[in-house]
Amino acid sequence: QASLHFCSECNNLLYPKADPQRRIMVYACRICEHFEIGDNKCVYKNDLLTVTKEQVGVTTDLGLDPTLAHSNISCPRCGHEDAVFYQDQSKRKETRMILFFVCVKCSHSFTDPSLPPESRPDTS
Repeated sequence: QASLHFCSECNNLLYPKADPQRRIMVYACRICEHFEIGDNKCVYKNDLLTVTKEQVGVTTDLGLDPTLAHSNISCPRCGHEDAVFYQDQSKRKETRMILFFVCVKCSHSFTDPSLPPESRPDTS
């Protein structure tokens, strides 16, 4: 867990800095010459939310939403040629632009049928 360190001389923030002669990390003050040897080697930690596959999410009444764009893609369930679409909003390490379609007639959720089967997200 990274934390803030303050100078014992002038109470300003200490910043992590490499000491190449001793090959260690120190916390150094930018105002005075004070420094402290860093006991925690973690300077920054970036936690990413990992999601295994994209998920459709809640699709109730999306066909009635006037703000969503429409496409003339054919629904695999009923064959209707009008669907709204939106992009996946989950946060994950790699970002792919996956579009989800929702049929305005039967509310069936599906992805672009031109995608290879192994890269299609879970729409159930």
